[in-house]
Amino acid sequence: MKMNHEEYIEKQRKCAAEVASGMLDGSVHYLEGAHKLSSLRFEVGLPEDDKDFQSFSLVSSEIDHLPIGAPRQHWSQEALDRLEPEIQQSIKWAKEVSLSECKSIVARFNA
Repeated sequence: MKMNHEEYIEKQRKCAAEVASGMLDGSVHYLEGAHKLSSLRFEVGLPEDDKDFQSFSLVSSEIDHLPIGAPRQHWSQEALDRLEPEIQQSIKWAKEVSLSECKSIVARFNA
């Protein structure tokens, strides 16, 4: 069954709420979630300058050099160990600049 535009947007909003909820409860790595929410920014039927999603675009652009998610498997353990403090610091920073937006996405789209 083919979905219409409204159904597609609704599905992407539900996905955004699930990702944000996982980021809040720790079941989704915070930085991986930030990348995902940044990529969903244009899929949820909101203005380009939506404050909640803009914060994740900022986070995503600041951390795109770090081995997060699937790309980690292509990095040496030595490099991963060396970058782990920066990853932990980035998580702390990302939460400072986007935790309230994360909660807002859950509140807005969690039907």
